[in-house]
Amino acid sequence: MNTKVCGITQLKQLQQLDGLDIDFAGLIFYKDSPRYMGDKIAKEDLKNSDFDLKKVGVFVNAGYDEIIDAIEDYGLDVVQLHGDESPELCEELSEEVEVIKAFKIGDSKISIDEMVADYDEVCDYYLFDTASSEVEGGTGKQFDWKLISKAKIEKPFFLSGGIGVDDVAKLKKFKHPDYFAVDVNSKLEKEPGVKDMALVLQFRQGLK
Repeated sequence: MNTKVCGITQLKQLQQLDGLDIDFAGLIFYKDSPRYMGDKIAKEDLKNSDFDLKKVGVFVNAGYDEIIDAIEDYGLDVVQLHGDESPELCEELSEEVEVIKAFKIGDSKISIDEMVADYDEVCDYYLFDTASSEVEGGTGKQFDWKLISKAKIEKPFFLSGGIGVDDVAKLKKFKHPDYFAVDVNSKLEKEPGVKDMALVLQFRQGLK
């Protein structure tokens, strides 16, 4: 099971995640997030880092130029688009890096397969998170995973939204042919942007 730990703000913690064989690390470039990376990690340190994990830049409704600048400045391997980005933007960015398009799952009458249809040819992964009318980006809450089980999807996806150590057994039981990775954040923290590495290790080992 691939694992993405999101909301990293310290180079030391990136190094620790790499040592724990975490597959993806999320760096949030959305200024209104409590886990906004800002200048907390020097551009040169990130760009010149030699990690096995993939560095994922997380953006919410940012423009093409802003995202491209971040890719170049920080040496990002992947971008995650967590807002209302268009298929056209996804396609443009996919020429530079891998693209994860996030979708918010809630009470929408639109099916998940309808939701993702326009993005099928223009991104590499989907990410399914909990919908909220109050916040952009992650909510720290779970949605009903049964909604995913009923969908075809037909692209590797990340399962996200309020997932922590207590969900390991549930995650191991969850089945879908395109289930690619789990995305964790707030449930494995000491405070926003600072991960509890003991919990990360416990979570990672529990999934094996």
